[in-house]
Amino acid sequence: MSNPASLHPDARDRLYAECARAITEAGAERESLFLARLALLLFEQVGDEARCRAALADALRALPVPSLSATQLQPGD
Repeated sequence: MSNPASLHPDARDRLYAECARAITEAGAERESLFLARLALLLFEQVGDEARCRAALADALRALPVPSLSATQLQPGD
């Protein structure tokens, strides 16, 4: 998806890290609710339903499969 107001790569990295911290702070039990609320607030900022739907589709299409490094090992693993 092309966006004329793209973030500078440094800003994108900072926001990614801050988002990851916020997800951690929300906790596993509220992670999905936090992400849905964040998306809704950002959709309001975009103000264009078609662009928001396109972003949802792009995010789902480009969603990576979690790697082994992203999972926590359980005792005995």
